[in-house]
Amino acid sequence: MSVSTTPSSESLERDAAALHDDHGEIDAGEIAIGVIIGRTSEFFDFFVYAIASVVVFPQLIFPFAGPIGGTLLSFAVFALAFLARPLGTALFIAIDQKFGRGAKLTIALFLLGTSTVAVAFLPGYETIGIAAAVLLAVLRIGQGMALGGAWDGLASLLAVNAPENRRGWYAMIPQLGAPIGLIVASALFAFFLNTLSAADFLDWGWRYPFFVAFAINVVALFARLRIVVTPNFQKLFETRELQPVPVHTAIKAEGPRIAIGAFAPLASFAMFHMVTVFPLSWVFLFTQETPVRFLLIEMVGAVFGLLAILASGVLADRYGRRFLLAATAAGIAAFSGFAPQLLNAGAVGELVFMISGFILLGLSFGQASGPVASSFSLANRYTASALTSDLAWLFGAGFAPLVALWISSQFGLIAAGAYLLSGSVLTLAALWLNRELARSSSDKTRAKA
Repeated sequence: MSVSTTPSSESLERDAAALHDDHGEIDAGEIAIGVIIGRTSEFFDFFVYAIASVVVFPQLIFPFAGPIGGTLLSFAVFALAFLARPLGTALFIAIDQKFGRGAKLTIALFLLGTSTVAVAFLPGYETIGIAAAVLLAVLRIGQGMALGGAWDGLASLLAVNAPENRRGWYAMIPQLGAPIGLIVASALFAFFLNTLSAADFLDWGWRYPFFVAFAINVVALFARLRIVVTPNFQKLFETRELQPVPVHTAIKAEGPRIAIGAFAPLASFAMFHMVTVFPLSWVFLFTQETPVRFLLIEMVGAVFGLLAILASGVLADRYGRRFLLAATAAGIAAFSGFAPQLLNAGAVGELVFMISGFILLGLSFGQASGPVASSFSLANRYTASALTSDLAWLFGAGFAPLVALWISSQFGLIAAGAYLLSGSVLTLAALWLNRELARSSSDKTRAKA
């Protein structure tokens, strides 16, 4: 009878935890660092792919469809990741339960890194024909599955450890990764677009940001593992009951709140693409503006967005997160009536659109996940929060570039404003339903008492 000497995933995780057994007391600030590192790496991956979807893939993978058709096909592939995210969450929740959070995170980020870096080696349509599009779609699905598994629970842990009067401030911390990731990704593409000829950029220059994304993923993996697998953090997850439950269990217990949570941030997520991916595609296709100049404008806008996210924490703690989300949804509705047309008003119009849009985005996006997620029971919060995030991105952002570009190309920029308005209306409806659900639950609790 032989005895296996191969260490199990569980024993490997225990060994990793033992390496950091001297870790001191855990505070919210240390959790925040882990959250920012993780979210920045994920958003950097997101924006590297998003920018390439506009300036690279239509020409490299879909040249047969023409500029607009190629971009629409590129955005259709872009949406596949959002369809795959809930499936990734279900798969990796099972891995988490069987092998532990460290094993889950390692596998997920390895899949994300390999899917991302593989895009950098992708041949074009002229080399392998339609197989290039098939490979791109497969890799995009891999990215989506991995993003579903990259949920480490640190954002939920941060929320439940936040001081009572600072919950808005701590809720905005995970969202800082978005403008930081956009600034770095835009800077990289702007550098290569500006320094290389068009032929060299399309041949090999665009591939370098994907290599950088892989390197950042490796660094983020070790940084996050160092926090997640330490004994004190694992004990904190356990004492806070932030443990994974099967997806069907979370849906059965928290189904209405998960549905409301998926629609509550629609205004924020629609706005997210209206000031990042969509305007780059419109300017690239329908104006004489160079992509380099507009990427620089996006970087300026992202700085304002970062400051607005910070401001959202202060305002939410003073006036309430639900009030801030409702107020910014109303502001986005007003913005949708006139602002998209500024993209046809030259450099000044584009700058006004981007700065004002990013300010509104930052104020809303900074608190997009807080009000509903905070209503989940602790026993289901880990899984329910992951599902809510997946579904919110799917409904609010997954098809936004595709829909916004198509309707704008058919009916003009005012149609993009109508799309943005619909997100604001759904956000206000979801916030009202969430308030009514909370009131109903409170009434039932008092009746039982």
